[in-house]
Amino acid sequence: MSGIVLSASVRQNLLSLQSTADLLATTQNRLSTGKKVNTALDNPTNYFTAQGLDNRANDISNLLDGIGNGVQVLQAANTGLTSLQKLVDTAKSIANQVLQAPAGYSPKSTVTSAVALTGNSANLVDGTIIKAGDVLTIASTGGGVATNITFGASESLDQLNVALAANNLSASLDSANKLVITTTNDAASSTIGAVTYPGAGTGTLTFGAVAAPVADAASQIIRANLVSQYNNVITQITTTAQDSSFNGINLLNGDDLKLTFNETGKSTLTIKGVTFNAAGLGLAPLVAGTDFLDSASAKATMAKITSASDALRTQASTLGSNLSIVQIRQDFSKNLINVLQTGSANLTLADTNEEAANSQALATRQSIAVSALALANQAQASVLQLLR
Repeated sequence: MSGIVLSASVRQNLLSLQSTADLLATTQNRLSTGKKVNTALDNPTNYFTAQGLDNRANDISNLLDGIGNGVQVLQAANTGLTSLQKLVDTAKSIANQVLQAPAGYSPKSTVTSAVALTGNSANLVDGTIIKAGDVLTIASTGGGVATNITFGASESLDQLNVALAANNLSASLDSANKLVITTTNDAASSTIGAVTYPGAGTGTLTFGAVAAPVADAASQIIRANLVSQYNNVITQITTTAQDSSFNGINLLNGDDLKLTFNETGKSTLTIKGVTFNAAGLGLAPLVAGTDFLDSASAKATMAKITSASDALRTQASTLGSNLSIVQIRQDFSKNLINVLQTGSANLTLADTNEEAANSQALATRQSIAVSALALANQAQASVLQLLR
């Protein structure tokens, strides 16, 4: 091509046309990609800064999946806690039914004085059978506090019952005015402890043999059925806790959950799991014929149920607090990703309105340059015409 000779005007117009074509190609590339910086050659500073922002946004976006899973793990645990609370309430209702059921023993254990008292309910101390200074001792009954009562100059039946209550006993006067001591419903299955009177003093009161309680068959069938119902609930508590998992993590079965919130791994949250099966809540299956025999057994079970319910409520509060933290960090990460991507876009995206205007202007300039090149060639065309 070096043999071709172009005039100065033609060469100038050719260079202008080539420059316009390069600018038009650049503009069309920006319009097609939407970016003004596509490679490091376009603008090294903006390109690498934007790449760093995009990389961080991508890293945080990848962490969002783990955060989202963490939210679901907490939701699964919260669902489990709600169900466990309902089951515990059901168990409490069953224990309450025991308190409302007929006494499991009829008659209960009793001991009766051998002779009638000459005193009355207003004052049992008559100075002969019961004298001031006499001591009534009854060994612990049904887990109660052993009785050790010293009669004063005056002792009413109500005062005696107040003292006996701690030992699960109550006293009354029968139709013959004999003193009868009986176990309360709380210790209906128990036999009255050894009775000693007088431990001191000179009264002549004596007691007959202690009568053992007699089981009421119909009532015990009801209580055995309640034990079975209770045990079914206890089984469901354990299985419900074991089923409250998401993606292999169960915060109610001893697993911990660790969440990472930033790309460096320095911002984390560890949520400690608990073991909330029946044993973990302090609950255990009952034994028919041993448990729920009397009110004391039911009250002891209810105390354990109340403790389990308190533990569930405390854990629900803890989970709710942690869930709130995780959701706040999840929203923060989403907003931060948007900030990073917007910053990257500001460095690399092209203004399509501006580039469209440039494209139109360059197309016009290209047309003018082609026309100018044609005019520059007319001189040579005129010489050719003369030669013809």
